[in-house]
Amino acid sequence: MRRRNGLPPSTRGLAATGLLVAATAITGVLVCQSAPSPVRLAGAVLRGDHGGRAHLDDGGLPNGVTVFADEYPGVANLAPDLMGALRAAATEAGNDAIQFRVNSGWRSREHQNRLRRAAVAKYGSPEAAARWVATADTSAHVSGNAVDLGPDAAAWLSAHGAAYGLCQIYRNEPWHYELRPEAIAHGCPAMYPDPAHDQRMRQ
Repeated sequence: MRRRNGLPPSTRGLAATGLLVAATAITGVLVCQSAPSPVRLAGAVLRGDHGGRAHLDDGGLPNGVTVFADEYPGVANLAPDLMGALRAAATEAGNDAIQFRVNSGWRSREHQNRLRRAAVAKYGSPEAAARWVATADTSAHVSGNAVDLGPDAAAWLSAHGAAYGLCQIYRNEPWHYELRPEAIAHGCPAMYPDPAHDQRMRQ
């Protein structure tokens, strides 16, 4: 039997098959790692304007913007009391090497309406969309009274936010924080399961 590269034909065939299987497995792992998970997709839709999907004048924010970035309307148009609490907390969190990055803050009515229409299309009805996106008339983002934060800041606030009056409001939105000054003395109130259970959303 003639050999090439020191291997008989049958062995070369087995080796080639092994390489093909290994390459297929590696490709599958890479595809799985690069494909966004349902949780990541939901987060991107719900946070809405992260990554420049909205114009800056509408409240859109580029990646990496912090609560100190007054040059962006999405940050600068937050309510002053909320802004003060966020910056005080962010300063303290900086001692733990945590940055308060803002995914979404103030939003224009037009941008909120776009998010609402997208949610209705995604979830199939206004009732289903209400679990995730408020109307422009009821949204705390439009009034400047809510901020969606990156995961590091949200995790830090879950442990320390009440001391600054900063509370997670909806159980299904761990990134969404609002100011509740009474939390400084009494702790944050019980969370709503989602915005559809919030009486403010039914006005």
